[in-house]
Amino acid sequence: MTPAVNLLKKRKTAFQLHEYDHEPGSASYGLEAAEKLGLSPEEVFKTLVAELDSGQLVVAILPVDQQLNLKKLAKAAKAKKASLADPAKVERTTGYLLGGVSPLGQKKALPTFIHQSAEPLQQMNVSGGRRGLEIQLAPKDLLALTRGQLADLVS
Repeated sequence: MTPAVNLLKKRKTAFQLHEYDHEPGSASYGLEAAEKLGLSPEEVFKTLVAELDSGQLVVAILPVDQQLNLKKLAKAAKAKKASLADPAKVERTTGYLLGGVSPLGQKKALPTFIHQSAEPLQQMNVSGGRRGLEIQLAPKDLLALTRGQLADLVS
């Protein structure tokens, strides 16, 4: 299993795993997951890693059909600027390959910001730590496990 799944089991957190056949040519991993699992894009969240002007990496979790607003992420993180992090740095820091970065079980715990649209949901889906694997869990559990904060992250 992935580090994300192992963390959920260790913490005795309720979750469900959803697997699907990932197609390597897919333009959007998140939208592919929503489509293949028959879920609304509002319930499936992507995990992006950004770098602040201080050099600190942070995690942004937002619906797969939305675009990250880097200015809003920087504001939430109390920084002046944010940019998407270098892919090699993301993989080194999280321990996950791009397209399968889970907000859970990362090698180094990073400050995490979850789009506020997750709050009213009963369940949300995030990457399980590899392409083709999604974890469904309660937003409150994801907030607790990541020590995350709710924030407005999209344009």
